Amino acid sequence: MNILSRTDCFKLIKTMDMMDHIIDHSVMVTNVTFFLCLQLKKKIPKINTELATSAALLHDITKTRSFHTKENHPETGGSLLTDMGYPEVGSIIRQHVILDSYISDSPVSEQEIVNYSDKRVLHDRVVSLNERLEYIRLRYGKTIEFQNRVRIMVQNTLNLENKIFLHLDIKPDELSSNVTNEIKRIDYP
Repeated sequence: MNILSRTDCFKLIKTMDMMDHIIDHSVMVTNVTFFLCLQLKKKIPKINTELATSAALLHDITKTRSFHTKENHPETGGSLLTDMGYPEVGSIIRQHVILDSYISDSPVSEQEIVNYSDKRVLHDRVVSLNERLEYIRLRYGKTIEFQNRVRIMVQNTLNLENKIFLHLDIKPDELSSNVTNEIKRIDYP
């Protein structure tokens, strides 16, 4: 399995000319992912923290350009990493908005951790799931079709939260006070 190092992730971020606020968001999503992986590994040792944090750092890799191209950034970001020789990272990136499947009785996976972490970070702050999902509703719920998709996503994410926190010694509302800024932004000239 090929996984980009943190240094290589930040070099790719620089190459893709990501907007600063998207980088800051990605770094915080990575910090949430890192914390969740470390906590979940106590009960689910097969979780690959390096894979999850690499994908979290790159989950919005094509989002900046999507503002102009109108491309589906989870799809194009996933394809970019897959084409670069990182198919496992690409698969997680592709699923960071909507998972391929929501299975409550399977072990927690890296794609579920990154998907959930993204739903807990508004800009560069860890917030409640309700606050983040309300932001998504207001920001993106312009059409009836999208409002229906958001409604389904809300229920799936609430179920995912329950699945993840079943294995943790903290409650969801304690997440923000437990996440540290372990992963720091690296800027390249």
